[in-house]
Amino acid sequence: MAKYIGIAILALLVAGSWYMFHRAGDDYRTIEKRVDELIGQGDPAELAPKLKSEMRGIEGERTFNGILLTFLSAGLIGIVFVTMVLPVLADKFTRAVYESGEEVERDAFHHARVLMAQGEWEDAIQAFRLGAAEDPLNRMPYLEIAKIQKVHMEDPLAAIATLREAIEGQEWEEDDAAFLMFRLAELYDEDAGDREAAVAIFEQVMEQFSGTRHSANARTKLHDWGMA
Repeated sequence: MAKYIGIAILALLVAGSWYMFHRAGDDYRTIEKRVDELIGQGDPAELAPKLKSEMRGIEGERTFNGILLTFLSAGLIGIVFVTMVLPVLADKFTRAVYESGEEVERDAFHHARVLMAQGEWEDAIQAFRLGAAEDPLNRMPYLEIAKIQKVHMEDPLAAIATLREAIEGQEWEEDDAAFLMFRLAELYDEDAGDREAAVAIFEQVMEQFSGTRHSANARTKLHDWGMA
């Protein structure tokens, strides 16, 4: 309640300053017009100098009122923002963070990604395996484990074993199975130096997914190697 009273008082002060500023402007223009008329008439009573002096006083008063109005308006805007607008924005931000946090908690692989970012490779692998047990038809954790083993632990044979375990341990959808088999063939060829094993996998893709784009891609790869 106190903050609303303070805002109301400040708003009245702003309104009063605006009224004084506006009235001073009207008075200045009225006197200025009168001075022009007197000068046009020759100013027989020599009133123009006195009115000009009065105009200078009004101009100074109007300048002061303008400065006061600026400060009071800034104060009012600041108080309204801090007491009314900012809490609403903070509430919306907090809700967004909280809801985002709920989504993160539902992500079985969040902890594994955190461990990866920290360079805790063994713990990250274990976390990905736990996540894979909860989401067994998700190929991502197996690919991440193989990546850790190949890149960060410099153990491509362990990466090969991981992908073979994934391929042989699940009934995958066509796209997932083909993707894992292609990655396995790449590991054999590029990291283990075993092109014969890679060729065997591509031939298996052609047989298992005959007539699909996966089969065509495998045939293209073998053709590039001169083994089509």
